[in-house]
Amino acid sequence: MTSQSQGIHQLLQAEKRAKDKLEEAKKKTGTASGKGKRLKQAKEEAMVEIDQYRMQRDKEFRLKQSKIMGSQNNLSDKIEEQTLGKIQELNGHYNKYMESVMNQLLSMVCDMKPEIHVNYRATN
Repeated sequence: MTSQSQGIHQLLQAEKRAKDKLEEAKKKTGTASGKGKRLKQAKEEAMVEIDQYRMQRDKEFRLKQSKIMGSQNNLSDKIEEQTLGKIQELNGHYNKYMESVMNQLLSMVCDMKPEIHVNYRATN
């Protein structure tokens, strides 16, 4: 009987050691999966922070871009306005002086007064 009780006792001890090893393995995998979960969580938090930073920088970039492009649009509008003003001014001068210039030109062409040029020398 003692050999049977010894065998039972060894069997119980082996079961207990196996049970302890299983619990220990569960704890290790539990903390390992906990570390994995924490790493995933940290990665997600970092991605959220990166996205927020990216959106902030993109917003700042768009503001600067709109200021620069807005000022360029204002400059082009001013230049366009000045050009149109100058064209209107030139058209006004053209209409105002066209008739007198045409009269002067026609009088020079039609009213010829033949004269001998001052540098002309008679050769005899």
